[in-house]
Amino acid sequence: MPITIRLMPTTFHEIPRERPATPLLDSADTPDGLRRLAESELESLADELRQYLLYSVGQTGGHFGAGLGVIELTIALHYIFDTPDDRLVWDVGHQAYPHKILTGRRERMGSLRQKDGLAAFPRRSESEYDTFGVGHSSTSISAALGMAIAARLQGSKRKSVAVIGDGALTAGMAFEALNHASDVKANMLVVLNDNDMSISKNVGGLSNYLAKIISSRTYSSMREGSKKILSRLPGAWEIARKVEEHAKGMLVPGTLFEELGWNYVGPIDGHDLPTLIATLRNMRDLEGPQFLHVVTKKGKGFAPAEVDPIGYHAITKLEPIKAPAEPKQPSGPKYSAVFGQWLCDMAAEDPRLVGITPAMKEGSDLVAFSERFPERYFDVAIAEQHAVTLAAGMACDGAKPVVAIYSTFLQRAYDQLIHDVAVQHLDVLFAIDRAGLVGEDGPTHAGSFDISYLRCIPGMLIATPSDENELRLLLTTGYHFPGPAAVRYPRGSGPNTPIDPRLEPVEIGKAVVRRQGKRTALLAFGVQLTEALRVGEALDATVVDMRFVKPLDETLLRELAASHELLVTIEENAVMGGAGSAVSEFLAAENIVKPLLHLGLPDYYVEHAKPAQMLAECGLDTAGIESAIRARLALLGA
Repeated sequence: MPITIRLMPTTFHEIPRERPATPLLDSADTPDGLRRLAESELESLADELRQYLLYSVGQTGGHFGAGLGVIELTIALHYIFDTPDDRLVWDVGHQAYPHKILTGRRERMGSLRQKDGLAAFPRRSESEYDTFGVGHSSTSISAALGMAIAARLQGSKRKSVAVIGDGALTAGMAFEALNHASDVKANMLVVLNDNDMSISKNVGGLSNYLAKIISSRTYSSMREGSKKILSRLPGAWEIARKVEEHAKGMLVPGTLFEELGWNYVGPIDGHDLPTLIATLRNMRDLEGPQFLHVVTKKGKGFAPAEVDPIGYHAITKLEPIKAPAEPKQPSGPKYSAVFGQWLCDMAAEDPRLVGITPAMKEGSDLVAFSERFPERYFDVAIAEQHAVTLAAGMACDGAKPVVAIYSTFLQRAYDQLIHDVAVQHLDVLFAIDRAGLVGEDGPTHAGSFDISYLRCIPGMLIATPSDENELRLLLTTGYHFPGPAAVRYPRGSGPNTPIDPRLEPVEIGKAVVRRQGKRTALLAFGVQLTEALRVGEALDATVVDMRFVKPLDETLLRELAASHELLVTIEENAVMGGAGSAVSEFLAAENIVKPLLHLGLPDYYVEHAKPAQMLAECGLDTAGIESAIRARLALLGA
């Protein structure tokens, strides 16, 4: 059973619509102000911070449950460590909103995730307290280790602290860093925020008491002194070490970390501020790699989030109570939902199909599949590299793996994609979600590069569906392709195109002319087909749904080049190395000279904003596409 979490002094049941009174937080909105408070005031501060977090996220929307779970931990870390001189590195960033509030950004929380406002994650350019920019998981230990080594080289006594969630600890990168830190005997602290309580023992107050003892200078001095004495006696220290490991292993789940060379302390209640502060104070000046295991509850202090931590992982902003209801524009199902339905349908038809995801069951819409086909569903946790090579191994022995993965996360498994799947020409389908710009989560989550990094891989099939029905068609096509295939699709909903329920493939490498026009041909790779059709009407241009980046419809390209004065490629991917580049390379190889205009994502990171704002900035909305084409036609004298 899990460790007992004490009851909060205050549990909230609703998100406040009015800004709450926060007298203590008003005087402690920087770590310097926080450290001037008495310890006896910190629990009241935690209540105020929790209430303010509820209020601010209610105004903007954003990640929710993780931040509520680290209120006390955030206060304790900034109270004990001399931030920003001491380096505090947050993993992932979902849990960093309280950190933002306490580090001078409270009055800007209303701009969170909005254009020109605060980022959804820690960012070095935003605050000196954000020591490392994050978006993906499992980077904190490596980064904090690098900072600890830099401090040693500079002769500095500053501390390095990494805060990692238990989900992020599943990634191999985290264990690589843990192993290296012990090898170099780095002076650093890793705090494991165990918010699922999955590896904790029900030792309650005894565990808290032992944590204080184990983390104390007295215990540490006795341990090191005994080591010096017993090391002179053959076998004595080894016996003593085994006895200590056995005793600690009986009481705490720290044997793994001890074996990796870390001094493990915990588990302790992450909502018990006095214990947190006492333990951190004891551990602050200990030499070598230190590991503190704290147990927290995601959504702590907000009753609905405690009951449903997955549903309250993030929320949308609260709408005004008396706001008139705006008529909703009709839209189709989310692309991820279309994928989820296709996966279930294909699995019912083909018993070889297996579904794999690196911890994105809900995001990739695999819930129904996991319930209908539990023996064929594999969530490998946050381990993208393992997910891809696992699929390769399955494909070697006759399974048909479908890897559901976000575009930005597939970047982490690029080596495995090439060496383990593509080189061996294995039959793996990659369903690449969140392709293109994703909005408020910003550049770390944007799928800006997958066409560029995939199309250079020999043997890959790359498809870019333009709507919901095309997604289903091209998933089926990629599934039946005898080799590695990728189908990329964006976040959000489609244009409500009717979906054919059949599982029929299309001809590989065959584009479709959606509108016949004159002089200019618009080649759309993906969901910008909707905008391209509007522009085609305005300019009387030909509009083509290219469907495939690799292979291209070479026959059609030759025809279009011969019959049109300008070819325009449109894609929600980096222009450099993207689908437009593929068209240019083909025409050059064919010795066809033709004016070209490539529209796509620019050569810089597009900052967080509403998706429509980001597309407009990149010139990928209807107005931007039309303006760019008219400007090019003017240069051509057309």
